[in-house]
Amino acid sequence: MLEINIQGRAESVVTEQNTAASVGSGDLPVFATPYMLALMEEAAQTSVAPHLEEGQSTVGTRLAVSHDAATPVGMKVWAESVLTEIDGRRLVFEVRAYDECGLIGQGTHERFIIKKQRFLEKAQAKKA
Repeated sequence: MLEINIQGRAESVVTEQNTAASVGSGDLPVFATPYMLALMEEAAQTSVAPHLEEGQSTVGTRLAVSHDAATPVGMKVWAESVLTEIDGRRLVFEVRAYDECGLIGQGTHERFIIKKQRFLEKAQAKKA
């Protein structure tokens, strides 16, 4: 059962493959914003997954996040999420990202609970 304050965490290490220069979101060898956002989504998604009914999942629909500090290759990074609002199928999380020196990003993330089969069928129907 979903409840306010469910917490999540996801972590990684900054490598050449997840830098801004590698992903194309910039030209510097520092942790890329798209990867920071993905880490935040992972923390939120995995935190609520065990509380969903069989056949359900969540999809990200909104991110309002700042990326406040650069992280060089070789440092550990992690994201933490806290479920702050449940409005029917809409879930809102407070998200923060850190490196070994402190906070590097923060904001909010919204996800919706979906039925996997129906969601995939609707996506595949776009090909028709």
